[in-house]
Amino acid sequence: MHSSERLKGIDVFVCVADLGSFAAAAQRLNLTSSAVSKGVARLEARLGLRLFERTTRRLALTDAGQTFYKTCSRVLADLEASELALHEDYFEPRGRVRIDLPAAYGRLHVLPVILDYLKRHPQLQPHVSFTDSFVNPTEQGIDIVVRIGGPDVWPEDLGHQFIGAQRFIFCASPGYLQARGTPLDEADLQAHDCVVYGQPDGVGSPWHMTGMQPGEMERRFMPARLAIGDGEGVVQAVVQGLGVTQVPTWLVNQQLESGALIEVLPHLATDGLPMNVVWLKKREALPRVRALLDVLLYALRTDGHRLAPYD
Repeated sequence: MHSSERLKGIDVFVCVADLGSFAAAAQRLNLTSSAVSKGVARLEARLGLRLFERTTRRLALTDAGQTFYKTCSRVLADLEASELALHEDYFEPRGRVRIDLPAAYGRLHVLPVILDYLKRHPQLQPHVSFTDSFVNPTEQGIDIVVRIGGPDVWPEDLGHQFIGAQRFIFCASPGYLQARGTPLDEADLQAHDCVVYGQPDGVGSPWHMTGMQPGEMERRFMPARLAIGDGEGVVQAVVQGLGVTQVPTWLVNQQLESGALIEVLPHLATDGLPMNVVWLKKREALPRVRALLDVLLYALRTDGHRLAPYD
């Protein structure tokens, strides 16, 4: 078989595997669903193997498909990188990069890094989205993701770098503390107005508390005077004197430094969820992805006062 024949249908196969759908792949590739389905069928016929298990509800790779996908996705990424290497401006990042960030943390700490970098690299075209819910970089074609929390074991197709754990503290405004007194222990919080993060289901998020055993953590729901479904909104309410809250340090560093908020109950401060930068391994060799990834990893690990290991 001529080597060029081996490449036919590979890009279609990889796109279907990435998105888990013939229809989604057809939209991404600007083809009809029929053309995508036939392309995969021809590839399976040539290989003499089934690459996908098809049911009415889902499309999944077979064991042979998983093995073939790992090789094909790597080859396609290598081809794209090689094409870029032919240009004399290879080391100048250019083109589109998709990035997804947690809403408040992304706006306050990650977006400024990206915008500053863009001033020096005008050919780069990031597409930045903000999502607090889980996103799948592979299925959604996102190059770089910053996430608070994550799985115990990351999928093989994703690279990841731990950048620190959130540090949760209690704080309130000087005016509130003057009027209502300063809580001295956890039991005192029951007599104070609590401002919590409100979830979409109408339930306030629990606060992180130390457990009975050393190193043990518990999540406890507090009677809330006010629940707001946005971290920056919670901070605004507490600055205005509406109560006590528990927030990560990265969200209130500016207010603590200015005196707009005062930390209380420092002995009850706790570490929270881990924070990670995550990326698609098959895309990390591309100059536009690698350059921005390096900048984010350096900036987020060395911004010293945000996260627990660096407090």
